[in-house]
Amino acid sequence: MPANKSGPVPRKKKGRRGRLVAITVVLLLVAGIGFGAFWGVSTVRASFPQTTGSLKVPGLTNPVDVTRDANGIPQIYADTDEDLFRAQGYVQAQDRFWEMDVRRHMTAGRLSEMFGKSQVKTDSFLRTMGWHRVAQKEYDTKLSPATKKYLQSYSAGVNAYLKDHEGSALSLEYAALGFQNDYKPEKWTPVDSVAWLKAMAWDLRGNMQEEIDRSLMTSRFTPAQINQLYPAYPYKRNKPIVEGGSVDPATKQFKPGAAANAASAGAAGALTGYQSQLSSLSKTLDKVPALLGPNGNGIGSNSWVVSGAHTTTGKPLLANDPHLAPQMPSLWYQMGLHCRTTSPKCNYDVSGFTFSGMPGVVIGHNQDVSWGMTNLGADVTDLYLEKVDADGYLYDNRQQPFVTRKETIKVAGGASREITVRSTKNNGPIVSDRDSELAGVGKDAPVGNAAPDRGDGYAVSLRWTALNPGKSMDAVFELNRAKNWTDFRKAAGHFEVPSQNLIYADTKGNIGYQAPGQIPVRGKGDGGFDGTYPAPGWDPKYQWTGYVPQKSLPYEYNPKRGYIVTANQAVTDEKYPYLLTKDWGYGSRSQRINDLIQSKIKDGGKVSTDDMQAFQKDNSSEIARLLTPYLTKIDIKDKYVRDAQQLLEGWDFTQEPDSAAAAYFNAVWRNTLKLAFGNKMPKELRPEGQCLTVRPADETGPADENDKYVRECGERAGDTAQPDGGDRWYEVVRGILDDPNNAWWKTEDRPGRPGDKNRDQLLAHAMADARYELTSKLGKNIDNWSWGRLHQMFLKNQTLGTDGPGMLQGLFNRGPWNVGGGEAAVDATGWNAAGGYNVTWVPSMRMVVNLADLDKSRWINLTGASGHAYDAHYYDQTDKWAKGELLPWAYSEDAVKKAGKDTLTLSP
Repeated sequence: MPANKSGPVPRKKKGRRGRLVAITVVLLLVAGIGFGAFWGVSTVRASFPQTTGSLKVPGLTNPVDVTRDANGIPQIYADTDEDLFRAQGYVQAQDRFWEMDVRRHMTAGRLSEMFGKSQVKTDSFLRTMGWHRVAQKEYDTKLSPATKKYLQSYSAGVNAYLKDHEGSALSLEYAALGFQNDYKPEKWTPVDSVAWLKAMAWDLRGNMQEEIDRSLMTSRFTPAQINQLYPAYPYKRNKPIVEGGSVDPATKQFKPGAAANAASAGAAGALTGYQSQLSSLSKTLDKVPALLGPNGNGIGSNSWVVSGAHTTTGKPLLANDPHLAPQMPSLWYQMGLHCRTTSPKCNYDVSGFTFSGMPGVVIGHNQDVSWGMTNLGADVTDLYLEKVDADGYLYDNRQQPFVTRKETIKVAGGASREITVRSTKNNGPIVSDRDSELAGVGKDAPVGNAAPDRGDGYAVSLRWTALNPGKSMDAVFELNRAKNWTDFRKAAGHFEVPSQNLIYADTKGNIGYQAPGQIPVRGKGDGGFDGTYPAPGWDPKYQWTGYVPQKSLPYEYNPKRGYIVTANQAVTDEKYPYLLTKDWGYGSRSQRINDLIQSKIKDGGKVSTDDMQAFQKDNSSEIARLLTPYLTKIDIKDKYVRDAQQLLEGWDFTQEPDSAAAAYFNAVWRNTLKLAFGNKMPKELRPEGQCLTVRPADETGPADENDKYVRECGERAGDTAQPDGGDRWYEVVRGILDDPNNAWWKTEDRPGRPGDKNRDQLLAHAMADARYELTSKLGKNIDNWSWGRLHQMFLKNQTLGTDGPGMLQGLFNRGPWNVGGGEAAVDATGWNAAGGYNVTWVPSMRMVVNLADLDKSRWINLTGASGHAYDAHYYDQTDKWAKGELLPWAYSEDAVKKAGKDTLTLSP
């Protein structure tokens, strides 16, 4: 059984130390000391929602019933759309308002109003991007009247709850916050809901981090070496989502399975090597809240659908498990939205996973269709260098004026701050204005003779599709009421950001896939512009020329193979005529799912609901399967290390929580990456706190006794440092594994300490280092080792649970859980090999939808329905989640009534 105790205490931020100490003193009273005990219990319980009886909610036209099951999951029954979404807003505010409130302050760049001066820098960056401003434009100019009506009803429901609740009656966090300032929540607005899609799009923005990382690598690696660290996608081994198909040159219409045209992917970018500004930008980006998870190769998801021809039910089965950061509460909120009678005035009968703070269902099913999502990973951002002065920026040999605006940041407990946001006409806002380290950017950038004089440096701007107003909120409601494939594709056409792989199944037996999104078409640049490196903003040849037409985006409908898998792999083969990205996931998870399905359906076998659930828990390690045969053949003389090596003999490469072999292999993998690649990385990519004695970056040639060495410490957050150990690194190592004398296997000689000269020496070195590392972490006796003890999941409240003393964290955080799975496994409990073994992203929910009988579908959330610490449903699903179990998913009214435990009536 997992231990339920809080994790290690993060380092305090200086700007918040005094406030947190004050909160701790107060919470000691809240926890109950002497006379304060009764008040403490009442404070903790004050925010628990009423779930039985009746309540008045102004604005309803008819009574609404809210039935909750044994896990507190609500199913809402109403007679009109407006009543349905008004009730959704009320109920989500009951369970999750703190989470909703923090989210809207983040998307609006107003965290300082809640948490003080420590958040000013983050707010400045968020204001510069202007998510809330774009959301306001979407609401004003893009969204349909029906969507606006739903958003207004939802907001009215939230505000009805706020009218009767404040302070500790809203959430325990407000009781703590109230001792730091007199903050009181404002009314909820429709734009608060729309803006959440911008935060979602930010965390799923594609290859921006890779773009920065490649550029930072130029201080230590040659272009050829960098290319080796970003190998091409292995199309021959790992299948893309859509097999075959092409775009008709005349009509621009995608045709599944058609003969392919020649590809038109660009060449590498023209600008590389400007470390100073990109290092600083990377640090700035690290401070922006990543609510979905660490951006990069790890963040992803699994989804797949199998047609009735290959299932035991005779109808499709659809599975989905998005991989996001483990947090408390889970990002997802399970809910059913039901019209008692579907009609033109009440259109919805949908159930699934929602975002608290946003009406509708994001992933789930209605009475006719089901859908799932994974991150497509399209490259929808570009960084540009800008030649600027006090009056403007250079573009096409002319000085252009900035578009400017003033922003006032209110600060709890301090004076307001005013910033000026500068934006270019074409390339977006100047993000380098938001960091003092970026003020003199570009001083050393080798940009070639065609570049303008750098002066004091180049600024950095950000162009991103999510800064264009769009209709993604319309798409959510269109998905919720879709009745068939045609409706589904129409909805997908409006799902502009974030760009997601959408899979589909319906009760008539059809399955499908659609790639949606607003994906840029780039200019040719000099020799090709593919978005892998930042571009010269002054050169019109590097501008976006438009967007991939929706009708040209890939799709499949009832493919002959009878199933579709999306797990962040390449969408199409390399002959697709539009560049979607150069930075796909490398297909390890997707191909494993393909193989699992094939193993069941070969020779006429059928896939069951239990099989779909078992696939989700598959924890086989592809890199272990590849590397272990080399490890077991190495002649290890040291018996102490040899004892650990023997764990790998006969191991089946699965990563169960109790596996000693999995613990040792992953430690060997981590140390192999560190020796071969990590210690050679620039300090900007190595994990913070890892200090090495190295030659300066500008020294070249073989090391000798005359070299001078410097002490350099890593600067990157542990969950985004490199090498992260994801399936990109599988491909890197695969490419050199049969080349034992490859330069990457060699480590540098030091005076008195010779380096590794070949593959086997380095692997032996890694096995020894892993043995001693695990001795330190898990003990000398290998019989006591287990992967779960090393690979732990902590659930942390994303505000008060991540900053402050252990007492405060203990109120809101839970864990650890010892879990199996691993990096790039189907059971993707991801960890960053450069940063350590703790879990950094997880299957944040799991679902299996049975289109033959929707009441036999299954689901699970990472935590629970409630966001209130100590509520019975705060994390009541986590133990089951950790074991791979799923809960029954009642959908029909009869099934909901049978499963129901509490019913609350909301009355006009």
